Amino acid sequence: MDFELMASMMCADYGHLEKEVRELEEGGIDSFHIDIMDGRYVPNYAMSLNDLRYIRSAARKPVDVHLMVEHPNNTIELFINSLRPGDTIYIHPEAEYHPSTTLQKIINAGLQPGIAINPGTSVENVRMLLRIVKKVLVMSVNPGNAAQMFLPYVGEKYEELLGIKDEMGFEVYWDGACGADKIREFAPKGVKGFVLGTTLLFGKEKPYGETLRVIRDMRF
Repeated sequence: MDFELMASMMCADYGHLEKEVRELEEGGIDSFHIDIMDGRYVPNYAMSLNDLRYIRSAARKPVDVHLMVEHPNNTIELFINSLRPGDTIYIHPEAEYHPSTTLQKIINAGLQPGIAINPGTSVENVRMLLRIVKKVLVMSVNPGNAAQMFLPYVGEKYEELLGIKDEMGFEVYWDGACGADKIREFAPKGVKGFVLGTTLLFGKEKPYGETLRVIRDMRF
């Protein structure tokens, strides 16, 4: 079964970041997920612009940037200029007055436009944006911190998005509390990719390649 695995780099070992990037790529990771937080849209700070630039320079695989910031349109060029064509930027529609303007800047730069949907945001509230984005990152936990509990009601949102993704031309991605059970259930239903953090990938005291092989070889 074909699905993507993305490494949540806020969970990586920052004392050996070059080694982490190299071992993840050698192990078969599909892309690097970069969480940017401003302490306002979410009550936390995560990775910096310099972290993003370093990982982008060190990595051969694609990078996707998840902007958990207020009014991303004000600083979007900083992130656009730090990426390569084909990389992805996700914004939260609630964080911007006119999210379509920000998404158009991402499109014009040759990047993949995406939106991230909070657990409390309905599909109906973002329906018009679904026609212009390529990726929808569904948050199965409230954004801002790693190692949170899965919110069961979000499963209905995945089902709703999977039912309209082909018509509107976007792919669905999973972010938050991603265990093997979630991949077994939702990969066959059509979720394209899964962001892996402390639940499955990091802090397991085994090579990343071994962990990723086990995930890809799971029975469905």
